Amino acid sequence: MRTVLLGLALVVLGGVAIATGLLPAAQALAVGERVWPILLFVTAITIVTELAAEAGLFAAVAQAMSRGGLHRAIVLWLLVVVLATVSTIFLSLDTTAVLITPVVVSVARHVGLPPLPFALTTVWLANTASLLLPVSNLTNLLAAGPVAGDSPLRFAALMLAPAVVAIVVPTVVLFVVFRRQLAGRYEAGQRTAPVDRVLFVASAVVIVVLLPALVSGVPVWIPAVIAAVILVGLFTVRKRSTLRISLIPWQLVLLACGLFLVIATASDLGLARALGTVASPGQGFSSLLRLAGTGAVASNAVNNLPAYLALEPVAGSPLRLAALLIGTNAGPLITPWASLATLLWHDRLKGLGVETPWSRYLVLGLIVVPITVVAAVASLAIVG
Repeated sequence: MRTVLLGLALVVLGGVAIATGLLPAAQALAVGERVWPILLFVTAITIVTELAAEAGLFAAVAQAMSRGGLHRAIVLWLLVVVLATVSTIFLSLDTTAVLITPVVVSVARHVGLPPLPFALTTVWLANTASLLLPVSNLTNLLAAGPVAGDSPLRFAALMLAPAVVAIVVPTVVLFVVFRRQLAGRYEAGQRTAPVDRVLFVASAVVIVVLLPALVSGVPVWIPAVIAAVILVGLFTVRKRSTLRISLIPWQLVLLACGLFLVIATASDLGLARALGTVASPGQGFSSLLRLAGTGAVASNAVNNLPAYLALEPVAGSPLRLAALLIGTNAGPLITPWASLATLLWHDRLKGLGVETPWSRYLVLGLIVVPITVVAAVASLAIVG
């Protein structure tokens, strides 16, 4: 509900800015032209993953993980690391927060292990593993053109080293923090079959075909929309009751639209120039680190999406934009509002009855964020 109210308030502010001339209509149209494919992709991929979950695909993944963990908690946890990483890279961080979180919590409870290490692993990697591909994060989709000319492979080539670092460092920290809880053994539970095998198989095939299509160079909204249409058609025939308005992430779309308009207005009023004095120019390690650090601080102070939008004009080159993405993607692990994925993750945990003290989340974030950002920027400076 708070997300809806915030989104409405930002959209109203954006409308007022356009009406009063603070944001010229031509500038607002340019923003809309840039972001509509991104929001369409987010909507389509959310529908695809929600329907795949309804078909039992993610539950089957959870069962396979519990069997593949070899009755050892550490092995099961490493499988969660892989699942969260792959889901984030190919299906976006919000998908990981919304759909993978209940999967890993259910797996942990099913085998009698504490759910918090698995849940925290999911949200950390939902943020930090989102550096590799344009589809991994909304900020990446915004940066894809300036960074790599909309080529997913060129984008991945530049971001590979920092992406690996941003996955490995938080994973190591999590292992150190939860090593005692991950030292035990467990018994795998009973296997259950999907209710509708046709929907299950169809969803699996759609996801398998969709993943390479997202990195083929075709605008990502096209395969995502095709996949969504196929699954909606199948569910219309076999399970119409599943098709509901809540499948559309309208809260996220509303919030994003409001943020785009407000940040565009603020940039026109001089926000970009002010931030340019904080994020120093240059392509060396210290300059890149200062830009990434500014992005990380701004993300935790406000949110990573407006932080990226505000700082994008002062980046000015693919290498500096990559550093900014490190700050806005791997940095939002301190405050609960730093990324929408974290808010979605916490909402899911509340529904599952899992306690997550924000004080502990903040302390752990203060430890891992500086290490991750510095190490990722160092790797970028070396290979860039």
